[in-house]
Amino acid sequence: MLRCGVLVLALGAIVALSSASSIAYDGYKIFEVVPQTKEQIDFLFDLSKYEDLYDFFALKKIPNHVARVMVNPNEEENFLTALASLDLSPRVINENVGKTIEREFQLTKLKRSLSPFTGKGRLSTERYYSHGEINAYIEDLAERYPARVAVQQVGKSYEGRDIKTITISNGDGRKNKNVIFMDGGFHAREWISPAAVLYVIDQLVENFEENSALLADYDWVILPVVNPDGYEHTQTGTLARMWRKTRKPYTYLGKTCYGADPNRNFDFHWNEEGASNNPCVDTYAGPKAFSENETMIVRDLLHFLKGRGVMYLTIHSYGNYLLYPWGWTADLPETWPDLDEVARAGGDAIYEATGTVYSVGSSTNVLYIAAGASDDYAFYAGFPISITMELPGGGLTGFDPPASKIDQFVTETWIGIRAMAHKVVEKYPTERPEFL
Repeated sequence: MLRCGVLVLALGAIVALSSASSIAYDGYKIFEVVPQTKEQIDFLFDLSKYEDLYDFFALKKIPNHVARVMVNPNEEENFLTALASLDLSPRVINENVGKTIEREFQLTKLKRSLSPFTGKGRLSTERYYSHGEINAYIEDLAERYPARVAVQQVGKSYEGRDIKTITISNGDGRKNKNVIFMDGGFHAREWISPAAVLYVIDQLVENFEENSALLADYDWVILPVVNPDGYEHTQTGTLARMWRKTRKPYTYLGKTCYGADPNRNFDFHWNEEGASNNPCVDTYAGPKAFSENETMIVRDLLHFLKGRGVMYLTIHSYGNYLLYPWGWTADLPETWPDLDEVARAGGDAIYEATGTVYSVGSSTNVLYIAAGASDDYAFYAGFPISITMELPGGGLTGFDPPASKIDQFVTETWIGIRAMAHKVVEKYPTERPEFL
């Protein structure tokens, strides 16, 4: 009875709290709890549906794995009472998320002032970069390496920001090569995602000789920031730091709520389990599939690359996962062994190099159901390999790895991406013209 009562209280509180246009996070706490039974796990998954009260940063279906959740202060008493009824003992790991975010912002501002990017040369791994700086960086690469690098504007975000891809080749002029399509920055608060993608670009372009085998018969098409409006919004202040969605406004029950979850907005089992039809929550699927400019751009790229596109790799955080379809069902596609082989190549390489463990498997079976995601759509659209890579968490929220950790995270991530790419090149060779 207590469990159901808590959920009823949560539902009532959501109606009142969701009227606020933003959340200050002052007084929000982050708890860790380790569920050991199916009942305990199911309860936490039930709570995760109430997104205005509980923001789960880590939650697995597997017993004895740490769940991490940020709790609205108005709901804390109900939360603790419910956990006690289920013999769950939480541990507080952050007493005030708002203060943590404020400290992070001050450090970010300081680092940007100490190491401004002039628009020329290599980026460092000492700080996070704005969307404008990222575009300037890839444009500079195209100017410095015109035979091997091309930048293309593929559309604009809802707020009018230029969304650009960078295509990296070995410059031999062949037009029939297979393609690895990679993107980052789907979810705004996941700053480490664009940072990891930028490091991949750096390695393929600036360290070409070392990585030339990955470009001999493959081109790479990379979209560093899918959701630039959300990404820029998270850099405007503490109220916005944990923003996840796009920024297109929607009216709901007489109020304006912003954005859809771009990774629930794809037209493949759209708005089924794991997505919401409430514009005021983080997993809002949008009023229709492909309602967001940003997801339409990814869709069009996937279809443009069809026939050449072999691997789709999307970088997220956090959780140490290498996930493949399906995300809308626990069933596996017929070719799941191929997906598993590539994903495990990445996980094994990272473990051998650093000792970091990645969980490998289908999204639903390893993590949770998430219908309407880009990896399912890419696989459905014809990419034989489609993988979501969830990077390790950092900082106290998990989404705020300190700048001092960027280099460690992105170099480790590159080890796994490089290993997966080598496996893809081996499994799916590009057909060479007879005259070569």
